[in-house]
Amino acid sequence: MSDAGPEASPEAEPDAKPDADSGAGAGRGRRGRGGGGADARRAARRGGGMTALRYITRKIPVYEVLNEEGLELIERNADTILEEIGIEFRDDPEALALWRDAGADVKGERVRFPRGLCRKLIETAPREFTQHARNPERNVQIGGDNLVFAPVYGPPFVTDLDRGRRYATIEDFRNFVKLTYSLPALHHSGGTVCEPVDIAVNKRHLDMVYSHIRYSDKPFMGSVTAPERAEDSVAMAKLVFGDDFVENNAVTINLINANSPMTFDGTMLGALKVYARHNQACIVTPFILAGAMSPVTPAGALTQTLAEALAGMALTQLVRPGAPVVFGSFASSISMQSGAPTFGTPEPALVLYGAAALARRLGVPFRSGGSLCASKVPDAQAAYESAQTLLPTVLGGVNFTLHAAGWLEGGLASSYEKLVMDADQLGMMQTMCAGYDLSENGQALDAIREVGPGSHFLGCAHTQANFETAFFRSNIADNNSFEQWEAEGGQDTYRRANTLWKRILADYEAPALDPAIDEALQAFIREKKDSMPDAFA
Repeated sequence: MSDAGPEASPEAEPDAKPDADSGAGAGRGRRGRGGGGADARRAARRGGGMTALRYITRKIPVYEVLNEEGLELIERNADTILEEIGIEFRDDPEALALWRDAGADVKGERVRFPRGLCRKLIETAPREFTQHARNPERNVQIGGDNLVFAPVYGPPFVTDLDRGRRYATIEDFRNFVKLTYSLPALHHSGGTVCEPVDIAVNKRHLDMVYSHIRYSDKPFMGSVTAPERAEDSVAMAKLVFGDDFVENNAVTINLINANSPMTFDGTMLGALKVYARHNQACIVTPFILAGAMSPVTPAGALTQTLAEALAGMALTQLVRPGAPVVFGSFASSISMQSGAPTFGTPEPALVLYGAAALARRLGVPFRSGGSLCASKVPDAQAAYESAQTLLPTVLGGVNFTLHAAGWLEGGLASSYEKLVMDADQLGMMQTMCAGYDLSENGQALDAIREVGPGSHFLGCAHTQANFETAFFRSNIADNNSFEQWEAEGGQDTYRRANTLWKRILADYEAPALDPAIDEALQAFIREKKDSMPDAFA
């Protein structure tokens, strides 16, 4: 079990913009620009239009759980782990040599760190950075007060109401990319939205990265299952953006899981080094199932998370000082009866709140959270558990949210219905993060004067002027009378979501991509695939 599923082992803003030759601003197509008037409003209501929402910039404060004394205690304990116990860096002599040259104590594959060394190295990492999309209007700012939502990552299975649970294919992968592109509250295309098992393991990364580039113009993630696949991801990005632009700007963000407890394996280290050398962003994420991969207590899990993340983030700076890096935390509890992971429980939320505060103190962006659940179908359990993960995500100060939509069955399945159900909730979070409108219109004194005591606001000028935008409108929820709901078929949320994702795919139009870039990408993929036999292990 891993944060990344099969895609992992066990899981200062640049001013430059892409120039015309890079192909990065190749346009979005007619639907990508969004229509005007009634057509656009209808499209937005049904979820089929690309009235994309900008990444969130919070206007509400973060929720703090630990005081200064508590945070300092966790930091001291993490430094003790690094100094006395150490971290293993397996199957990577180069990483060990980098640590030895930096002044760490290296014995075999175990590295122990002088107190404060990792923190000092991380000082060169940017507090905030832009991940560029091939359409500059879709760029996202990662860090600071910003929040970016990305879809589910890593499941080998997909599920929908019609066909049930099954192994994912490349058709499913493309569908999830298209749906993510079309859902306004998802700001990012993500990475392994599902694992297409109908393509050889050593070749499928090419089709996955290409699908993100071809069927979306939102930012995307690269492959991390082998260093050479990370190199392929960078090479494909360079065909889109140009060599120089990629070397000087983040155009991919990439998930590097620690193999907890206190271990990084050769696969993850190899991918980390590739991306850091090319100035691409790494999310260094300890994958914690408390009770199995860390102590059972939130403070213990948080301490170990910080120690592992510090070591991984510092390594990126040894490879290339200034390379963008994100402090990641994926924490879950387990059932003490069965050993199965559980989600939506209070203890992982406490770890999230604490890790977010520690990331702010370090001065690096933070990744965590999502819409996580253990349920097998998009039912009440799925909704409750997802809400109990999503609310801490928003309130705690997360900057990049993987698994924000579509996660089911503890990360084993990507759900078509849950993707659109979760995205509906993400739109609500976007509204909540905007906080109060304290403009003259927001204060609404004119409306109160006009209506006065004993009347109503339904027909007043202020209500008429604001009725289309006054409240969040759900694409999923049914707020009609029982009689109207029954007359329209008595559908539950699961069935309404099934209708919605099908409608979105039927309305989908691909964003424009320069034909020369598309041809170059396909030639690169053909050459790579022809150079090696299929391998399914």
